[in-house]
Amino acid sequence: MSIIIMILLLSLLILVHEAGHFLAARAFGIKVDKFGFGLPVGPTLYKGKAGDVEILVHAFLLGGYVSFPDDEKDCTLPKDSPERFMNKPIWQRAVVVSAGVIANVICAIALVMLVAVVSHKLPSGNFKIYTASISAPKDASIWKSGIKEGDRILKVNGCEINNAYSFITLVKNSAKSGGVIAQATIDKNFARLKELNPGLSKDELIPAGIAIRLPEDLEKDVITMDKYALKGAKYFKRDDVINFDEKLKPLVQELDGKKIYTSDGKFTMYEVAEALSNGVHPINIIVERKGKIMELKPIYPDEKGVIGIGLSAQQVMIETKTIPSIVKGSCVYLWDNTYLMMYSLGQLFTGNIPLKDMHGVVAITKIGGDMIEKNGKSSGILLAALISMNLAILNILPIPALDGGHLFFLFVEKIMGRPLDEKVIEIISSVFFSLLIILMILVVFNDITLLVGK
Repeated sequence: MSIIIMILLLSLLILVHEAGHFLAARAFGIKVDKFGFGLPVGPTLYKGKAGDVEILVHAFLLGGYVSFPDDEKDCTLPKDSPERFMNKPIWQRAVVVSAGVIANVICAIALVMLVAVVSHKLPSGNFKIYTASISAPKDASIWKSGIKEGDRILKVNGCEINNAYSFITLVKNSAKSGGVIAQATIDKNFARLKELNPGLSKDELIPAGIAIRLPEDLEKDVITMDKYALKGAKYFKRDDVINFDEKLKPLVQELDGKKIYTSDGKFTMYEVAEALSNGVHPINIIVERKGKIMELKPIYPDEKGVIGIGLSAQQVMIETKTIPSIVKGSCVYLWDNTYLMMYSLGQLFTGNIPLKDMHGVVAITKIGGDMIEKNGKSSGILLAALISMNLAILNILPIPALDGGHLFFLFVEKIMGRPLDEKVIEIISSVFFSLLIILMILVVFNDITLLVGK
């Protein structure tokens, strides 16, 4: 039932979008020939009439369309008819084209406000993260850190922690001997090594049998993330690192905990500094305990990026019990999530998020169904609101075959003083429509792969 509810919500968003085009067209006296639910690919499941408008339901339910007389080659409407789309002023055509996007935005606002009114609260997107359990080997550094069950984790390495994802990502990427080291960390440790051993240069091999002093106060490579990576809006990626040279692994073991290193003539001073720097990624945690803010002693994850604690999360809610709080809370909720959505979309276009991580209606239906089953219908409605905003954003992009592409053609027409050749528009739109179908197939494949792989 929860999956059925999610499918109905997604269907509503498509109908709302197309209804926006339809109502705007009718308001300007433009004739609408067809109202299609789904894309005209494959069999048609239903065909009927509502007044003078033909209603169609297609098997490929990943879209919809409104068809004007201008789109039909066998249309009997006179070329100069005021009911034709192309005979309307550019501004009216622009309103009709963008009306679907506007309808989706209004729908998103309405859905969020509905939840705010009925539930008297909205999720802020932030969580209070607590230490639920400690289960680590007796020699693990976490036992010396001072952490206790029930501590609220406020910051890790200076990063504010308001979701479990950010904490786990920081810890995982701080794994011992993780294979990457910040260049600045190596340079600082080399400088300290050089102070203790001024007679040796950076790149010369240390002669065999020569003993060098090792610094006790090593610079430790502390992992941090920006706010977008902390929210999961982009992949965590470090740009200031070098890959650790595998040939130095024996040297790392030999240097472990020592104050003096006797050279075997195989390594330079800088390689010693690199070996000293590898795999030392402390987790510096600030917690709140019984109203007091405390900084714990550093914790060092193992080779798997595990420190040995379980987490619990409590979502921070926005109260919406008055009209001003309903309006403000709904706007804040939509703005925060839409901004993150747009940022993630930018990451996708720049290649920072790979195409294999693009997901669509199949995954959304499954995830939305799970959310409704676990958290109730409100969570599904809020997800539908965000998807509605997502539809609006994607459709307004200046890509032919989407609403934004049509707006771009209208802009070109305004600049040129005449419309582009219909055949040119048709060819461009057909190419991009085919590309969109291929993209949809790829996204569905990603969805199925995700669900099969759980």
